[in-house]
Amino acid sequence: MMLCTRLRPLFLSSTQPRQRHFHLHSSNTLLQSHFHHPSLLYSSRKPSCGFGHINHIRAMASHIIGYPRIGPKRELKFALESFWDGKINAEELKRVAKELRISIWKQMADAGTKFIPSNTFSYYDQILDTTAMLGAVPPIYGWTGGEIGFDIYFSMARGNASVPAMEMTKWFDTNYHYIVPELGPDLKFSYASHKAVSEYKEAKELGFETVPVLVGPVSYLLLSKPAKGVQRSFSPLSLLEKIIPVYKEVLAELKAAGASWVQFDEPTLVLDLDSHQLKAFTDAYGQLEESLSGLSVIVETYFADVSPGAYKTLIALKTVSAVGFDLVRGDKTLELIQSFGFPSNKYLFAGVVDGRNIWANDLAASLKTLKALESIVGKEKLVVSTSCSLLHTAVDLVNETKLDSEIKSWLAFAAQKILEVNALSKALNGQKDEAFFSANAAAQASRKSSPRVNDEAVQKAAYALRGSDHRRATPVTSRLDSQQKKLNLPILPTTTTGSFPQTMDLRRIRREYKANKISKEEYVNAIKEEINKVVKLQEELDFDVLVHGEPERNDMVEYFGEQLKGFAFTVNGWVQSYGSRCVKPPIIYGDVSRPKPMTVFWSSTAQSMTARPMKGMLTGPVTILNWSFVRNDQPRFETCYQIALAMKKEVEDLEAAGIQVIQIDEAALREGLPLRKSEQAFYLDWAVHSFRITNCGVKDTTQVHTHMCYSNFNDIIHSIIDMDADVITIENSRSDEKLLSVFREGVKYGAGIGPGVYDIHSPRIPTTEEIADRIKKMLAVLEMNVLWVNPDCGLKTRKYSEVKPALTNMVAAAKLLRTELAGTKEAVFL
Repeated sequence: MMLCTRLRPLFLSSTQPRQRHFHLHSSNTLLQSHFHHPSLLYSSRKPSCGFGHINHIRAMASHIIGYPRIGPKRELKFALESFWDGKINAEELKRVAKELRISIWKQMADAGTKFIPSNTFSYYDQILDTTAMLGAVPPIYGWTGGEIGFDIYFSMARGNASVPAMEMTKWFDTNYHYIVPELGPDLKFSYASHKAVSEYKEAKELGFETVPVLVGPVSYLLLSKPAKGVQRSFSPLSLLEKIIPVYKEVLAELKAAGASWVQFDEPTLVLDLDSHQLKAFTDAYGQLEESLSGLSVIVETYFADVSPGAYKTLIALKTVSAVGFDLVRGDKTLELIQSFGFPSNKYLFAGVVDGRNIWANDLAASLKTLKALESIVGKEKLVVSTSCSLLHTAVDLVNETKLDSEIKSWLAFAAQKILEVNALSKALNGQKDEAFFSANAAAQASRKSSPRVNDEAVQKAAYALRGSDHRRATPVTSRLDSQQKKLNLPILPTTTTGSFPQTMDLRRIRREYKANKISKEEYVNAIKEEINKVVKLQEELDFDVLVHGEPERNDMVEYFGEQLKGFAFTVNGWVQSYGSRCVKPPIIYGDVSRPKPMTVFWSSTAQSMTARPMKGMLTGPVTILNWSFVRNDQPRFETCYQIALAMKKEVEDLEAAGIQVIQIDEAALREGLPLRKSEQAFYLDWAVHSFRITNCGVKDTTQVHTHMCYSNFNDIIHSIIDMDADVITIENSRSDEKLLSVFREGVKYGAGIGPGVYDIHSPRIPTTEEIADRIKKMLAVLEMNVLWVNPDCGLKTRKYSEVKPALTNMVAAAKLLRTELAGTKEAVFL
């Protein structure tokens, strides 16, 4: 595979001399300016060897909350997958990780960053790292004590041949996923991973003084769930006093190693917390008071405003020296600080550079915000920071060789955002780089006036949607009857959610076609051959509703974005989704429209290969929106309506081509839900409306499916019902069947539903009996005439050696239960 060759120089054999490989990451250094102009270069400087006590900060400082760990060209991804496949050993994996960490610290130091974070690197997930630190390993993983190694760590993350992975869910409202801690009242915590201290020492030995970053104790517990077998009413927050001793041990080691600052990430402070939960922060940092003596402490919040109650709690914490706020998504934070004031003995870390998008910062606007804060807290108490970790943005714009210069001038990836933070810090300190600010202003003006951004016809069509309902005229129960007469499906119909394994050969074919190394005819024939293989496999396994496997698609969002107007694409704009899984979000820079059909040829080709129903596979407008870097110059709902109109045309073209079942994935609908309840109804209204727009014009006999995965759907179940899809397939197994509880509690769902029967993000192959047992649990709360049988999610990331036996067992389980149900009263078929 061509991409893997990039890593080969890193994997030196044990007989080769050890070398520093900074040259491999040369594109990721900060020796080029944001706007690629020689007059705007930042000079390199030696890293600071110490901050001293908080009172010794004499000048405006800069701070980065966190940084992408995957590497500028996904070096960590390839190393992890090579390790999991047994192609490299643990020491080689650790060497790649160390080189990435060094490169990151060097970048920040060269840019003049005062507060450089450590322990933000992770082999899989920072919450899982904290679980390891606390020794909070569920018993099924067989950990018997001692330092937690890769075997236990990756078993928790990915599962293994004998045990499933821990639950994975969305990190707040981002596309990053974390591994959910599973805690119970009898769990014994112990200091079982010294990673935070080791990485601080590693940086210090190299001459980088860093701020160790820990997930705060309260947020860790609030993001946890009761372990299996523990009553649902159990509150992990009740374990606060039990985990504090481990934090004390960590802090003692950090102080002994020479740390003078420590950062606690407490992002749950932006949620709607009750008084008991808020008090937990006071209790936690009060209990840590002695351990924090001699350390300067930053508590970071991000992703939204904190509430007035959370703000008062934060600024009253005696042991906390500095508080960080998100001033990008927290658009009321400045007003909050102005209203309630800010303590004179604390530092304010102002997150004015967006860590979740790729647009160049409007430096003039940010400087205005910083000046307003300066008037409240004073220049000596203000630190310029990112709004959140840069984990959620692409790594380095310098690596982008195919973006045109105009669009490129509008952007800033993680490496460029470091420059922006430091430029703002220097400007506040009276050292404004006029050339840098002028180039930024020119880029801002260019973007506002570019004819590429605005399409009046598209804007008018989207505006006209407001206030309309766009709902199919016939109720879903009547539509299902019409569809069953045409499709003639059995009870417990089997299907998958879309993609099949993407082999190295398949990726090579797409890559060679993009590089013009093979002709269009060769490409089409190769993809047809792959579709035929997938169709034949499903027929052999006796699936009821088939998919074509999506071999022509590199990504479920990028594939559509490449065919829509208003999108731009990167070569190396990768962002970590979970573990080694990376996505390359499209950039929505302008108004969106569909020039021509996008999927009709491939869906029609696949349908011609079988007499069974073939699903047309689309990505829904909300998911395209939430999994893209979205323009920030108009409300998100306006962009979503534009995408919905484009997808509506595609749905209608698929129906006209004879496709009877059309799946419109909305995997990310829950992901975009605002964190504050007061803002959620408005989002759900336009998001659900956008989905309905796509299919409101199809016939009753056309069956519309949707798919959702890896999030908590129980609190939005009524909005899911309001989407008015005929069938929904939804993740269920990895979340320990949490979804089923909503139906046990009396929610009636009249449409078809397929809660996932096995977790596809683990290599583990479930048995027929296991799947059948899971289906029986579903039948206890759902009518058999609405239940579908399917995996949790798409199969793109799995191998055929895993997929074939898992799907074989899944179909066998469905047939087994059909036989058992045959003696019951006659089913009303879908």
